[in-house]
Amino acid sequence: MEFTDIFVKLQPCWPRMHHLFALLCLVAVVYKMTILFAKQRDAIRNFAAFPSPPSHWLFGHVFEFKQDGTDLDTLVKWAEHYPYAFPLWFGPFVCILNIHHPDYVKTILATAEPKDDLAYRFIESWIGDGLLVSKGQKWFRHRRLLTPGFHYDVLKAYIKPMSDSTKTMLDKWESYANTDKSFELFEHVSLMTLDSILKCAFSHNSNCQTEGGTNAYIKAVYELSNLINLRFRTFPYHSDLIFYLSPHGYRHRKACSVTHSHTREVIRKRKEALKEEKELDRIQAKRNLDFLDILLLARDENQQGLSDEDIRAEVDTFMFEGHDTTASGLSFILYSLACHPEHQKMCREEIMQALEGKDTMEWEDLSKIPYTTMCIKESLRLYPPVPGMNRKTTKPITFFDGRTLPAGSFVGTSVYGIHRNAAVWENPDVFDPLRFLPENTSRRSPHAFVPFSAGPRNCIGQNFAMNELKVATALTLKKYELIEDPTCKPKIIPRLVLRSLNGIHIKIRSVEPNM
Repeated sequence: MEFTDIFVKLQPCWPRMHHLFALLCLVAVVYKMTILFAKQRDAIRNFAAFPSPPSHWLFGHVFEFKQDGTDLDTLVKWAEHYPYAFPLWFGPFVCILNIHHPDYVKTILATAEPKDDLAYRFIESWIGDGLLVSKGQKWFRHRRLLTPGFHYDVLKAYIKPMSDSTKTMLDKWESYANTDKSFELFEHVSLMTLDSILKCAFSHNSNCQTEGGTNAYIKAVYELSNLINLRFRTFPYHSDLIFYLSPHGYRHRKACSVTHSHTREVIRKRKEALKEEKELDRIQAKRNLDFLDILLLARDENQQGLSDEDIRAEVDTFMFEGHDTTASGLSFILYSLACHPEHQKMCREEIMQALEGKDTMEWEDLSKIPYTTMCIKESLRLYPPVPGMNRKTTKPITFFDGRTLPAGSFVGTSVYGIHRNAAVWENPDVFDPLRFLPENTSRRSPHAFVPFSAGPRNCIGQNFAMNELKVATALTLKKYELIEDPTCKPKIIPRLVLRSLNGIHIKIRSVEPNM
């Protein structure tokens, strides 16, 4: 009865409460819009020295990117009219300076400036605050602790598992050989590089290449890559709340759950195995060290290791970067060689001579295939696995021509744009491995070719990646002749890594034993 009386007394107050709530919402919206318009005003002023392609007043350049396989070529065309760099607007408030010339990129890559807190913020829920996105002292400490994991002695032991994973993939391809039917490369290569990273870095035999059905981890990685790209392009999704409540946010959380479960299981099994061993030297006496051993037992000068959360983040980061980027690179390398049979033939002759009848690669063989290595680099130039990367300046930055940017500016390095810049590369769209002869390389800026970035924040795993690309390319060419499918050319799109909307298709033919 008393509750009913209180309810009756409060009823007249409800309209006023609704009005108060509406007023508070209005104030919040006005406050937020004031901040955003102040941000827009500052961006216009900060980028005033850099002419920009025409843009929409509300959407900026968003609708110039059609997601149809032509977006990267659009950036290259704009670069012809705006030397060195130009601003790109994503909506009315977000502006990024897009750099596409070595003389500009060396200024930003020479620093340890952090990755931006815009696009990379969207990836943190997946890979955590690992080496890719961390900054400051945390990044410096983790980089120092992880560097031993990529030492010559550690990488040397990885060549055999890389070869084994590649041979598993090539055996699966026998059903496609000599059929005159094309097949899609990327899915096969993704499974192979995942298998390889699990064997090399985590000493884990997953059988992911031979198990039935589609691998759940690979599906989750595809899903996350597409959703993160979608979120970046959809301005309302920049709000954590709106994205969380959306169907895409639900799919994102579900995919993250799959990848994190995968990671936790890998770490759990290794911790069990290391219960009795606490020193790397004692482990190394029994077996080859891997990345996870070093990660779990790494200690700084204060004998402090990495926290469980830090370990998970670094494992997720390396799992993603160690297989997805390499899968992109290798898929386009094989496609490039299929499109250029004259270079493929020279590579195969070199590989046959280097291997001397062996059916596997060894450490010493990596240095015996210089022409194949030049072809790999030329494909990485034309199809860089990471087509762009963004930084956020923490202090003012001045470029060689005197133009400046203040602290807090977003700067994007267009790796694809640099690699296709006609002012840097003669006939940039032509596949020409001889660009990477030592005498030609010495005449170019070291920042003209940056598939693994450069400077203090370069890719810590680039030697691992190059070794795997050499092993997989060599063993593939030893077993198969690669043939272009002219009816299905890739429509390349920038995602977290370079992908193709319609896949990457080739045909194969078995190589005769006497070739």
